[in-house]
Amino acid sequence: MNIKEIKEMINLMNENGLVELEIEKNGMRIRLKKLGAQTESLSGPVVIEKQKLAESTFKETLEAEKREEKLGAKTIEIKAPMVGTFYRAPSPEAPPYVEVGQLIEPGQVICIIEAMKLMNEIKSEIKGKILEILVDNAEPVEFGQPMFLIEPV
Repeated sequence: MNIKEIKEMINLMNENGLVELEIEKNGMRIRLKKLGAQTESLSGPVVIEKQKLAESTFKETLEAEKREEKLGAKTIEIKAPMVGTFYRAPSPEAPPYVEVGQLIEPGQVICIIEAMKLMNEIKSEIKGKILEILVDNAEPVEFGQPMFLIEPV
């Protein structure tokens, strides 16, 4: 789900006098709930809770544990510094910034995260070799989500 869809849900709540709305779509559950006891005042603040379903969370945990066992303690994860959409290249026609097995240098652009129509270049802070790219191109990422596994050099 994206921001536009969430805003549409909020408008739906306001137009129909709803105090709470919960929707499940594509393995994501979104719950919107207005704060305060007054149900007549429809312009109050809205709390958004986003929960991944237990099944997908369990699957992600297992995958992370398998990666740790396979790669050992010599690896470093580069994590998403913000919420947005992950892109491996500056445009669909351009080659990716980095590939598995490639050596990277500090300050080198390794991907882009689009957040609110702004393209944010993500740069490496370490020198190392890319062991694994953990996110598919054009997929959403959460703050702190691992994107790359790096072997320091």
